[in-house]
Amino acid sequence: MWTSRTKNAAAFGTVTRFMRRHFTIKSQYDALVIGGGHNGLVAAAYLQRGGLKTAVLERRHVLGGAAVTEEIIPGFRFSRCSYVLSLLRPHIYSDLELKKHGLKVYMRDPHAFTPMLEEGLRGAPPRSLTLGSDVAMNQKEISKFSQKDAEVYPDFVAHLDSLAAAIHPLLDAPPVDIPSATTGSLRKRLAAARTAVPLVKCGLALGTKIPGFYEILTAPIMKILNRWFDSEPLKATLATDGVIGAMTSPSNPGSGYVLLHHVMGELEKEKGAWGYVEGGMGRVSEAIASSARSHGADIFTEKDVDQVLVGSDGAAKGVVLKDGTEIRSKVVLSNATPDVTFRKLTPRTVLSPEFIRAVEQIDYTSPVTKINVAVDSLPNFLAAPTANGKPGPHHQCSIHINCESVDVLETAYKEALNGRPSSRPMVEMTVPSVLDPTLAPPGCHVISLFTQFTPYHIEGKEWTDQDREAYADRVFDWVEQYAPGFKSSVIGRDILVPPDLEKIFGLTGGNIFHGSMPLDQLYLARPLPCLSNYRSPVKGLYLCGSGSHPGGGVMGSPGWNAALAVMADLKHQ
Repeated sequence: MWTSRTKNAAAFGTVTRFMRRHFTIKSQYDALVIGGGHNGLVAAAYLQRGGLKTAVLERRHVLGGAAVTEEIIPGFRFSRCSYVLSLLRPHIYSDLELKKHGLKVYMRDPHAFTPMLEEGLRGAPPRSLTLGSDVAMNQKEISKFSQKDAEVYPDFVAHLDSLAAAIHPLLDAPPVDIPSATTGSLRKRLAAARTAVPLVKCGLALGTKIPGFYEILTAPIMKILNRWFDSEPLKATLATDGVIGAMTSPSNPGSGYVLLHHVMGELEKEKGAWGYVEGGMGRVSEAIASSARSHGADIFTEKDVDQVLVGSDGAAKGVVLKDGTEIRSKVVLSNATPDVTFRKLTPRTVLSPEFIRAVEQIDYTSPVTKINVAVDSLPNFLAAPTANGKPGPHHQCSIHINCESVDVLETAYKEALNGRPSSRPMVEMTVPSVLDPTLAPPGCHVISLFTQFTPYHIEGKEWTDQDREAYADRVFDWVEQYAPGFKSSVIGRDILVPPDLEKIFGLTGGNIFHGSMPLDQLYLARPLPCLSNYRSPVKGLYLCGSGSHPGGGVMGSPGWNAALAVMADLKHQ
């Protein structure tokens, strides 16, 4: 079996055409962006469009950060970290003309498939739950478990949709600037007043739903789901979106917001839809980079930033690369996590001990192990068998393994909380090659297994290669129970436990959101109450990554909002 950990860096495969373009790096720019993840690229595109000569400096050999495509196994191209698209803001999609720059998305419908592990009745297959955009189909599926749940499900979806739509103004604007509003100059107070407009719009849109919005922000998702539904498979399927990517359980406060965060997207004008990007998630980053380059931005790979340059006046003046090269600029934007930005890239001498202590308290706990798998045939599920290796509608879904009971999710969480990988992990399986034939050789497929819950350390010890392989084997054993024959179809696999996600992609703690998203790390407090408007204590140094408002996912809003903050500040200098 081919595993990525036994092959050298050359096995990562070909570097895409746009990455081969070479530019001469200049000694002076108006703006420098540290990190070529999608938010950094969005920021660069808008800054360059705004007339600022901008460069992006990416540490790795490939652009995209966590939204990247890599050919880990010859002939198989994986969305190695992020794997589905929905949250990318429509105005960014439009402004940057991403379709013109090669972005193509395959819409998924149905959206979710949860097979059961049970004995079928009178020789029938085990039951399963499939959910999509068809209301009647959803009700028919849910009625297999509860007629009452089938009747109220459309109302529940409408309720979530109304809450998600109401908060959209907050995604495309910085949080309210409290310091400027209370202690700033008249100009700053007027500007701060404008930052309150999106909050007012949100309040007006919510209207009488404000109590419901407050509840979903603060409550455990199970408190809400138990009020709406009775059937375990439906509650567990919905609960997965309340814990996906988060070290939390459906019974913990704040899991309601994680659910809302994952349903507030839009794709091809369809609310809440998710899709696969042709060529993998790296094509999102490629399209944004192509747009930025079309306006004149310089984008470089294999440029590892060692430190932010800070002048005698305490302001950022550029960066120093690992090879000693100095590049000067008026402003610096960091697409790295707040932890990397302030504890590794910024000189300690220019930050107060109190600020450093606050940065050290940001929560980056991650439960995620991502396993990318190359197979020579589709998994054939006992609950929805298909003939001759042909895909069924359920193969294009997010397939929820070990998700037919909330108790299973709770147990998996508690095991990781005690420092052990879950013995029955929660698994979200996707098979993007069912819709996108460019990802794998004919007859073969790429599979993404987004699994939880795995701790950063195993009972206080670092992961070994043996630990990685043993955990992956456990996941495969569970998939095999739902889809016999899966293990024999595997050609190779790429196992990324939390420390791997940190080392390869720069995700502190392995956290895919650049920081957890409980209520105390959202909006005015993201990533810190003193650091919520993209501006850092170092003048001219900004955050533009998912660690800033409004948070994680391939959204682009942090990059967009940071670029606006930079241009506003330079305008008034």
